Amino acid sequence: MPTIRIFASFDDDHDADLHERLHTQSLSAASAFEVSAGSQGGVITEAWTENARTRIRAADEVVVICSEHTAASPNVATELRIAQEEGKPYLLLWGRRETLCTKPDGARPTDAMYSWTRDILEAQISATLRASKPREVPERCKRP
Repeated sequence: MPTIRIFASFDDDHDADLHERLHTQSLSAASAFEVSAGSQGGVITEAWTENARTRIRAADEVVVICSEHTAASPNVATELRIAQEEGKPYLLLWGRRETLCTKPDGARPTDAMYSWTRDILEAQISATLRASKPREVPERCKRP
């Protein structure tokens, strides 16, 4: 199975260490994903948005690393909105076990936030991508 390319969305002001943790996990030989791009700080401008859109388009999936400051991050909210507009599958990852992590602005009420263990993350990345693909119906099962 080909490696899944991930865009890692995170609050650049508070959670760079979580991005580094995700990147380190992706380097494991057993990992089925790679972090191909991630959030960049800065003011949201048209150029910033287009740059983010290009990098999100190039990824197979978006992982939003959530922490206690995520709901207040306009950059994470914008990246999530872009992922939704582009139809990219995404998942929310509980970044810090010891704190109450918040969903980004724009997350759906039905979006679950998953615990961050190696096994759960690997399984959810695969499941999220699989669920986003249209199901093929065999010809013999289609109505005439």
